[in-house]
Amino acid sequence: MTVTTREVPDVGLFSDEVLLDPYPVYAELRERASVVRLESAGMPAGIWALTRYEPVRDALGDPRVFSSRSVAFNERMNAALVGTSLATDPPDHQRPRGALTENLSPRAIRGLKAGIDAKADAMVAGLVERGTFDAIDDLARALPLAVVVDLIGVQGKAREKVLDWGHAAFNVLGPMNERTVADFPVAGELFEWAHNIRAGELTEGSMGRAIFAAAERGEIPYENCGMITHQYVAAGMDTTIASIGNAIDLFAAHPDQYGLLHEDPSLIPSAFNEVLRYEAPLPLFGRLVTEDVEIDGTVIPAGSQAAVLLASGNRDPRHYPDPDSFQVRRNPADHLSFGYGTHGCAGQGLARLEAFAVLGALVRRVRRFTVGPGERRVGNMTRSLDKLPVVELEAA
Repeated sequence: MTVTTREVPDVGLFSDEVLLDPYPVYAELRERASVVRLESAGMPAGIWALTRYEPVRDALGDPRVFSSRSVAFNERMNAALVGTSLATDPPDHQRPRGALTENLSPRAIRGLKAGIDAKADAMVAGLVERGTFDAIDDLARALPLAVVVDLIGVQGKAREKVLDWGHAAFNVLGPMNERTVADFPVAGELFEWAHNIRAGELTEGSMGRAIFAAAERGEIPYENCGMITHQYVAAGMDTTIASIGNAIDLFAAHPDQYGLLHEDPSLIPSAFNEVLRYEAPLPLFGRLVTEDVEIDGTVIPAGSQAAVLLASGNRDPRHYPDPDSFQVRRNPADHLSFGYGTHGCAGQGLARLEAFAVLGALVRRVRRFTVGPGERRVGNMTRSLDKLPVVELEAA
């Protein structure tokens, strides 16, 4: 086995500068090698970064070697995630994953489409009447919040906290930097709420109630109910918000591509795939390397922390021609943003329903629009906008 160590100084994967614009750093690392050791990257022992499409996809598809026991970049969070679907490898993964996805299967969510479409259309219609609005607060956050809290059956004061809980749940997956430390108490609130909730506190007929019903039937341990409820809230908000916000931002920056979508709404699925490829809502994820593994001549030693750079793989010119251009007709259905293999995003069907609903309503009701300067929300794990003012639009 050939051992080649490609080590570079700390490029600050979790620094504000890189989180705000990661693509130049990703391109530099990608051109160095398929796997690069970063001396620090926010962790004392360093990180092995996988940079190119094929190695990233291969790692996601090999949970035996690239274990999910270390999806976070700090030990405290990895310990907290033990036993969850997110941090469990096959064969133990099957049971918690099955309980999580039972209410998120294509068959289960098919009946939600009409209601989600109606909510999105009503929101966009109201915003068109106003003429100016914030695309993040008034649409990218508003729709997932309206959809997810009702699906889970969240009631009372918890509804007001779901957005902050969802953001914190991803932030604490980063290294122990200021963002992680500041959001641990917020993420802890979500953990306490989810693990102490009872069936009667959730809306009758909701997905949350269905979790408890499965426990009553003996299909899952009762103590797993809180864990699954936690994952619905933690994973069901922030990346969907990021994806919808990034889509609106990209179409504002590429009016010719929005014009294509306006003329042919059947391009919406292809366009959303391109949004996800071009701006991955979750740019990277962690993995524990369980044994020495060679990738293109470089050996990652057992016990190492790997950073699987999904967003870098999505921009790899070895796989996607002209990857830094945004083309709605490209239809990159094999993008990496929803993961791959055993741990592919459980809620991707619901996320697509919500994004398709927003884009469908926009192209029906808005011929063209202009945005002012947007503000990015700096997060350890998710790449999203915090503000995006729509300053002018022409109704269709």
